[in-house]
Amino acid sequence: MNILVTGAAGFIGSNYVFYMLDKHPEYNIVGMDSLTYAGNLETLEPALNNPRFDFAKIDITDKLAVEKIFEEKNFDIVVNFAAESHVDRSIEDPGVFLRTNILGTQVLMDASLKYGVKRFHQVGTDEVYGDLPLDRPDLLFVETMPLVASSPYSASKASADLLVLAYNRTFDLPVTISRCSNNYGPYQFPEKLIPLMIANATADKPLPVYGEGLNVRDWLYVEDHCRAIDMIIHDGKDGEVYNIGGHNEKANIDVVKIILKQLGKPESLITYVTDRKGHDQRYAIDPTKIHEELGWLPTTMFEDGIKMTIQWYLDNESWWKNIISGEYQQYYERMYGNR
Repeated sequence: MNILVTGAAGFIGSNYVFYMLDKHPEYNIVGMDSLTYAGNLETLEPALNNPRFDFAKIDITDKLAVEKIFEEKNFDIVVNFAAESHVDRSIEDPGVFLRTNILGTQVLMDASLKYGVKRFHQVGTDEVYGDLPLDRPDLLFVETMPLVASSPYSASKASADLLVLAYNRTFDLPVTISRCSNNYGPYQFPEKLIPLMIANATADKPLPVYGEGLNVRDWLYVEDHCRAIDMIIHDGKDGEVYNIGGHNEKANIDVVKIILKQLGKPESLITYVTDRKGHDQRYAIDPTKIHEELGWLPTTMFEDGIKMTIQWYLDNESWWKNIISGEYQQYYERMYGNR
């Protein structure tokens, strides 16, 4: 089996590469990434010497380069993680998100049609459902809910999902879509909530929290997400959407306090800042469908996963400090500049 993983140098994409190489020793995997600011080739270092893994620096909107590698590698499955994903950045510059998340998905699907890919899997987000009120814990996101995007980021991801379903109906491209709650774990880019709080707390810097920190997210350990996608690409039904959630709802402020307690740091480091524009109140996913159809359930509870995550960041300071300093952006040149 030949699998293309786009966005492979990002947080979830890299964890998925590691998971698949370990779980399926008979598979060959190509990781594709354009190595923009959030793509860190250093993250993939554990896989780069594996004979079953190849890396290609390609922007998914580059039609000629994408078609060339599809022709060379004869992919059976495409798993599309590639996306601009930070909400704050989408508010500052929406155009980049529309280009990558929508047009890039189209380029990948056109190539998948042309070269006979057997399954195109689109990695989506629960943010396409909008948000839920804080005072209705009984309400959960289900796959049949309308898409109500709150930010340019979620609007671009909702558009991509609709495009994927349209290609399935119009061109008979075999597709599946997954929409996951907030992930956490090793190799997450330091601008995201959990790694940012860990990095700042270890340096005794202020921990910026939006508003009053009452926004609620459903947290899922990244390996559980990888396992869910593995199950979907093998056994998921063509044309279906699957929600992936952890039943681990936490207010942002509670997550921050858990990190501080684990690190032995004072809550006085918390600094409340002006809230994000259009900040969604609550995300909460109902994963009943993937559980009943595929037997998936999360195996890592937040209390355990956050301890493992904090320890990973403590053990791998050089990785995230290289990112903060900007040195990680020179890693590709060190690795491939003379090749």
